[in-house]
Amino acid sequence: MGEFAQRYGPVAVVTGASSGIGRSFATQLAGRGLDVVLVARRRDRLHALAEELRGTYGVHASALPVDLADPAAAGEILDAVASLDVGLLVSNAGFGVKGTFDEGDAGSLSAMLMVNCQAPTQLAHGLAPRLRQRGRGGVLFTSSVEGLVGCPYSAGYSATKAYVNALGEALWAELAPAGVDVLTLCPGATDTEAPRLQGVDPTTLQDLMSPDDVARSALEHLRDGPTHIPSAHYRQLFDTLLAMPRRDALTAMARSMGE
Repeated sequence: MGEFAQRYGPVAVVTGASSGIGRSFATQLAGRGLDVVLVARRRDRLHALAEELRGTYGVHASALPVDLADPAAAGEILDAVASLDVGLLVSNAGFGVKGTFDEGDAGSLSAMLMVNCQAPTQLAHGLAPRLRQRGRGGVLFTSSVEGLVGCPYSAGYSATKAYVNALGEALWAELAPAGVDVLTLCPGATDTEAPRLQGVDPTTLQDLMSPDDVARSALEHLRDGPTHIPSAHYRQLFDTLLAMPRRDALTAMARSMGE
């Protein structure tokens, strides 16, 4: 067993595992020798991925179809893994809505709060005592560079990711003395289904990263919390924005997004 598997194995729970960065996380963790519990809504995709990982890597991979917009979802996941020695939580599931805040759908905002904030909070709360007792392991939250500053025309999503960033930073400080690593991943533009679902053509985005590269970078930096921006372009961009007076940064972003 490799060093990574010894620290974060034997079992990883990955939410949002049916596509995008979550699928990449699941595949790369299986490749590192960890058993994986795959969580997402799409049952067929989950079972196909579980079968693929079992056949390719010889690990135990189980599918847990759950809709994280359901308030009971986190409890269902925690119950399902209660008997497993979970060493790593990858809380990756999330979605966003673009556009003018007041013209957005209220139901979508509520669901986004459940998926992006409630579920990661409850999963981390349920697993943190077990990780602390083990004296090793990790929690990885997938956030976004949009959580680093309030992003006009992405207000709800940006706010949920700011919450995830704060949660991850706080837990990094709380759990580090127990030997538990916490990393909040803040990708920039990534070639997943998410931009298309928001009406954005990914090929128009600057410095587009593949989900495999994003997941690989996060796993390689898991011990280097509290936050990680995998894209050099977006690190530089947000360093510049955050160095500006906040009013100027927000005005510039709103002007750019509104064009």
